[in-house]
Amino acid sequence: MAKIVVLGAGIAGHTAALILRRRLAKEHRVTVVSPNRLWNWIPSNIWVGVGEMTPEEVTFELAPVYKRLGIEFRRAKAVELHPEGSAASPKPFVVVESTAEESRGERTEEVYDYLINATGPSLNFGATPGLGPDANTVSVCTFSHAAHAAKALAAAIARMREGKPQTLLVGTGHGGCTCEGAAFEYVFNLEFELRRAGVRDKARVIFLTNEAEIGDFGVDGMRVQWRGYSVPSKVFAESLFSERGVEWITGAHVEAVEPGRARYMTLDGAKGEVAFDFAMLLPPFLGADIRAFDRAGADITSELFLPNRFMKVDADYSPKPYEQWKASDWPRTYQTPKYPNIFAAGIAFAPPHPISKPRQAPDGTKISPAPPRTGMPSGIIARAVAQSVADMIEGAPGPTHEASLAEMGAACVASAGKSFWRGTAASMTMYPVVPDYDKFPGEGRDPDYTFGEIGTAGHWIKHILHFMFLYKAKALPGWWLIPE
Repeated sequence: MAKIVVLGAGIAGHTAALILRRRLAKEHRVTVVSPNRLWNWIPSNIWVGVGEMTPEEVTFELAPVYKRLGIEFRRAKAVELHPEGSAASPKPFVVVESTAEESRGERTEEVYDYLINATGPSLNFGATPGLGPDANTVSVCTFSHAAHAAKALAAAIARMREGKPQTLLVGTGHGGCTCEGAAFEYVFNLEFELRRAGVRDKARVIFLTNEAEIGDFGVDGMRVQWRGYSVPSKVFAESLFSERGVEWITGAHVEAVEPGRARYMTLDGAKGEVAFDFAMLLPPFLGADIRAFDRAGADITSELFLPNRFMKVDADYSPKPYEQWKASDWPRTYQTPKYPNIFAAGIAFAPPHPISKPRQAPDGTKISPAPPRTGMPSGIIARAVAQSVADMIEGAPGPTHEASLAEMGAACVASAGKSFWRGTAASMTMYPVVPDYDKFPGEGRDPDYTFGEIGTAGHWIKHILHFMFLYKAKALPGWWLIPE
């Protein structure tokens, strides 16, 4: 009998747990450790954030699903990793701290044969003074944050209905942010709601981003096939900003947010500020705060994790100039080098380098998107890791499945307004996610599989995907037939 512990119940962790439980015989134990009792379909948080969905429509209770499937569930967060065990416990284990109301703060050990780290991101609002829902901005990173954002937006709309002009600022709140796509979606859903409310003429909408140019999305941009033309994503995105009357500030690092004012610096070193009445700015990410120890109790955290707390896997982390980066640097199996029974999936793994070209201001401040690895890539990676672990339990000598971002395509449907008849979305695909300039000289991606379009059909697809992935996550009949 083997015991697999999955840390995290987001897209990656939940996907891995479901696949393992379906694949393995009942004698093997699958345990999920997550601080949250609810599963959240995060892509729909942007609709919660403009008041078009409720938190209840994007979440469900995890415990009943896991009980039905025979998956053990612990409401807790991992705080220590002991991959060699200890003098008192010869088997490897992870120390978890309970987040359940009745036992909050209690620490226990979860022994494992295999560990999948799918802890996702820690929202680092503290990286920018004044950033976050507990300070001077709102967020859509969680369903509760998004609900708070919706109330703040409704208040701004009410002021506009009273004839008071408002400035609404949306974007990234730090030079090292990722998930520019979420900010892109939110700004256009916000702008759509302003038009629907009849107050667009009272609103100034500004998009502030750490991207060197609009349409970078943390993947160094792309050339998309659009209406018979090969168009840079910069042009594709800027056309939408221009059509909707949204201003933009690029290459910006937010240095501080004061009540009603954001101060920033751009790549050329220039300082600026934006006075706002409403601001939704995303935070940068860190990995989960987990310390690692060897059998003797010595701290080996740096052997398993990078300083940003993301886990090292089978990638090439050697420092080298941007010009020497290769698609082959990226991990394939997500197995840790030192401990073959530990894997990382989704956001929890450490990328070897950014995808977008690194840039910095004259004073050395880095202003460049971190690589995105949410949504579809997280699910695909989790599936590959789960299948490898299952095969290893059944006798395979090592990982059997691969999911390199340099060999993986991805599709994104970015909402630009939620309405059955008037809603729109930008539908984009790219292959591969990480450019491979050896295989595809010039652009690094296959032009036949990198394209984009915007229209109402995209919104319908986005809406269908919302229900389809909630169905899948609830492990309802035939869930495994729905792809990542």
